[in-house]
Amino acid sequence: MVADGDIYALIGEDGFARLVAAFYAQVPGDDLLGPMYPADDMAGAEERLRDFLVGRFGGPPRYEESRGHPRLRMRHHPYKLDQAARDRWVQLMDHALDQATLPAEVTPFLREFFHGTATFLMNSRQ
Repeated sequence: MVADGDIYALIGEDGFARLVAAFYAQVPGDDLLGPMYPADDMAGAEERLRDFLVGRFGGPPRYEESRGHPRLRMRHHPYKLDQAARDRWVQLMDHALDQATLPAEVTPFLREFFHGTATFLMNSRQ
């Protein structure tokens, strides 16, 4: 079984970069999620997610060094994150996981993490 700290050792910077790039390649054209992301800062959004995931799963803590504690619920509060938004985010991330060609033992672990975190961040019933 894979543990949190093993993920970075198994996929490294390159694995997280492929995963996050595959996710963000889908976002601008998405009718539900696209408008939630600043069109002029997609590269910044990609960097923030990549740095967060790298640090969360055992790599260098760049996200916390530059932005402090993640405070995910606070940072996502301005956005209406209902069931539809959660499901779409999960759909795009699942597709990104399929495209990123990560080791077989890593993908189910990350998929479970993303599904649970997306549910945790929901802040609207409508």
